[in-house]
Amino acid sequence: MFSRIAGRYDLMNRLMTAGQDRAWRREVIQRAALPPRGDLLDLGAGTGDLSREALQQYPGCRPVTADFTLAMMLAGKQRPESAPLRWLGADALHLPFPDESFDGAVSGFLLRNVSDVRQALAEQRRVLRPGGRIVILDTTRPQRNLLSPLINIHFHTVIPTLGKLITGEGEAYTYLPESTENFLPAEQLAERMLEAGFRQVGFRRRMLGTIAIHWGTK
Repeated sequence: MFSRIAGRYDLMNRLMTAGQDRAWRREVIQRAALPPRGDLLDLGAGTGDLSREALQQYPGCRPVTADFTLAMMLAGKQRPESAPLRWLGADALHLPFPDESFDGAVSGFLLRNVSDVRQALAEQRRVLRPGGRIVILDTTRPQRNLLSPLINIHFHTVIPTLGKLITGEGEAYTYLPESTENFLPAEQLAERMLEAGFRQVGFRRRMLGTIAIHWGTK
């Protein structure tokens, strides 16, 4: 599914979020708090947006841009600003890195797509150095409020319609709201991070409560 939408993935993200996804990615990299020349794992990297943002904020950092879907990385690799990136096919549940390889681990819209959240968190903690930070950007079930009907229309009507028009893949953008509704609420994901051994765990909701940025420290 992700291979089929790879060519228009970034455009759809801009449209679905009215461009807010760029600000969220900036915040993710800021919260990673990398040291000079720090090693960063960008997991579920897709087309590499977080890795490119990391190079903007920390010019000396060394991101590894890893994803399970090769077509997504191939689409991102075509962008001129992707030249410094190191691309790697990788399974988030079985990372091909030694223990304590990275100073930071970030992901954008990864965790709701893995089959085992606990294992994905454990693997990221394993490859982090002591004091290293994990930062997670993902969708989350919004809390019920007066805007809930409008949010439901956006999720179940606007996004699939846009997806079909822009990518020709309406099914893929029906999957987005379904996977969000079946994913852990932000509070439960924070609990899973604590169970995985992370400390100083916190999160912030964004975009009317439909997006959450989580962080923690090894």
